[in-house]
Amino acid sequence: MGHLKLPEGKKIAVNLGTDFDAQSLWMGGFNKPSPSYMSRGEFGAMVGVPRLLELYEKYDVTTTWFTPGHTVDTFPGACEAVAEKGHEFGHHGYFHENPTLIDAGCEEELIDRAFDTFEKRLGIRPTGYRSPYWDYSDNTLDIVEKKGFKYDSSLMGRDLVPYRPQRWAIDWENGNKAGKASHVIEIPVSWYLDDFPALGCVTGYQVGQQDSKTIYERWRDIFDYGYERVENAVYTSCVHPQTIGQPHHMMWYEDLIKYMASKDGVWFATLDEIADCWVDDDEDKEKMELPDIRTTAPRPEYYPNF
Repeated sequence: MGHLKLPEGKKIAVNLGTDFDAQSLWMGGFNKPSPSYMSRGEFGAMVGVPRLLELYEKYDVTTTWFTPGHTVDTFPGACEAVAEKGHEFGHHGYFHENPTLIDAGCEEELIDRAFDTFEKRLGIRPTGYRSPYWDYSDNTLDIVEKKGFKYDSSLMGRDLVPYRPQRWAIDWENGNKAGKASHVIEIPVSWYLDDFPALGCVTGYQVGQQDSKTIYERWRDIFDYGYERVENAVYTSCVHPQTIGQPHHMMWYEDLIKYMASKDGVWFATLDEIADCWVDDDEDKEKMELPDIRTTAPRPEYYPNF
């Protein structure tokens, strides 16, 4: 398969990504627009963002902020501060909608609405997309291609290397079939490198009170594996200002950045910069020329639909 060709002297590309959801997380994500949850989103914008920007500047880190259009409309000042520090903005839907619960027309409309907001508020058009739910509908990849995105960062078909995502035809009885690969580069995400599932407390949904030391060691170990064992690796993590911005989390997160920065050949980069390092091979080109097969075989009657 294809590979990254990193800049001379670099062993691993590190993207310390930020999903700046703010209040939209609790609206489109959890349907909890109560004053308490809105205050948590406010904390992310007013406290978490300045703390992260200060930390990234301290270690000369430039990264990517996947931001719903609703966040840009609600907290334009915080977003302007991110832009002024030279960070990349990635597309993250409009109000953190779940693409698997809406039709293709609505999904595309919300993506366009966010594009309009980025243009109006910040004068930019993001080159990368990350699904608000880290999930795709059957239409998402088509829309991502149609809108001209260079890369996506929503899927999990690899971990420490990018790839070309393929369509899959689901067949319950004869084995699934791989179809045409996308011209969009996939820079995969991992729930193990997301601060929110482990640390974000949501009443009745997840505890989110895991030990900080455990998370630090997990993220460090994944980095070490990529640094030591994967050629031209890319390490893609994700933090949320309203989660990582808490004082005790900022402490372990800084320790992690300090640890990475101490290693030779570490390249802190935006995902746009990393995507530009991708080199196709013949296998990639062949997959991109495969037929576009997506017919899904129905679930067998003897297998219950839970």
